[in-house]
Amino acid sequence: MPINVPNLNENVKTILNGLENRNITDVFFVACGGSLAVMYANKYYLDRYSRALRANCYNSDEFVYRNPVALSEHSLVVLCSQTGTTKETVRAAAFAKSKGAITVGMTVDKFSPLAKEVDYILEYEASYTTGIPIDAVKSNYSVMYQLDAGLVKLFDGVDRVSKTVESLMNLQTVIDKAQEQYDEMGTDFAHAFKDEKVIYTISSGLSYGSAYSYAICVLMEMQWIHSQAIHAGEFFHGPFEVLDESVPFILLKGIDETRPIEDRAHDFLSKYGGKLMVLDANEIDFLGIDEEMRAYVTPLVFFEVLWKFSYKLADLRNHPMLEGRRYMKKFAY
Repeated sequence: MPINVPNLNENVKTILNGLENRNITDVFFVACGGSLAVMYANKYYLDRYSRALRANCYNSDEFVYRNPVALSEHSLVVLCSQTGTTKETVRAAAFAKSKGAITVGMTVDKFSPLAKEVDYILEYEASYTTGIPIDAVKSNYSVMYQLDAGLVKLFDGVDRVSKTVESLMNLQTVIDKAQEQYDEMGTDFAHAFKDEKVIYTISSGLSYGSAYSYAICVLMEMQWIHSQAIHAGEFFHGPFEVLDESVPFILLKGIDETRPIEDRAHDFLSKYGGKLMVLDANEIDFLGIDEEMRAYVTPLVFFEVLWKFSYKLADLRNHPMLEGRRYMKKFAY
């Protein structure tokens, strides 16, 4: 039976209706960089809610070279590239199709190379590409969660679609309030961190993708600040040896099942460190978001708060966020 929920993304409806009579056992989330970071939360969603589908997450080129034996006509491969021009991801889409898999391409450009290579297009919007603010319900996280919920309904018979869509319709209000809430703290830490040569990010579970994306796509790519996203559990297996009162960390504390891992890291960072910026989802007003969905929207709230903080940091460093690249899209690589 077609899934037809009010306000459900039209592309998502098309994909789910096309999958209705297919025997899918594996879902592969494939991308690079910030797009890959988005996929971590979606794997988490299926890990938690689906018994019928095995979820996997890969860098695009590694997906091709590793060549998972489970990849077959029983696979759904979801690929993401914001511009749709990431050559590794386009190559991965062609590879997946050669194995008989059904492919979905997430992109802002329905005419892009990725869009032309896949079976289904899943469009989203991003203010990064236009400079125009968007409603979060149209973001990559949002459309992916709608697809996740639909997959669970389709293959597990568990219906979370309506509560997911209704929550996402209210997400922008939550983000706006969180940005205002953390604005003063962001200003303070921008001044505190503006001269730092290295800033680490740390998190676990659903929020790890945000920590990863912020480290590699903002601090390293856009600000040329040395960084590393450290898993809060792995922190105690080597990385904590770099900690002293002079080393800055940004800790993201979610409200998913892995919260105790972040609490443990927080305790240690507070005791032995001296420069710690903390975003804690327990402090965020999630009014309008379903209780189960609050943990899942947290990564997007965190990243939007950090994005605003980044512009404060960039201004103080006199290093523009989007114009300061040395290599990306300037040289062959």
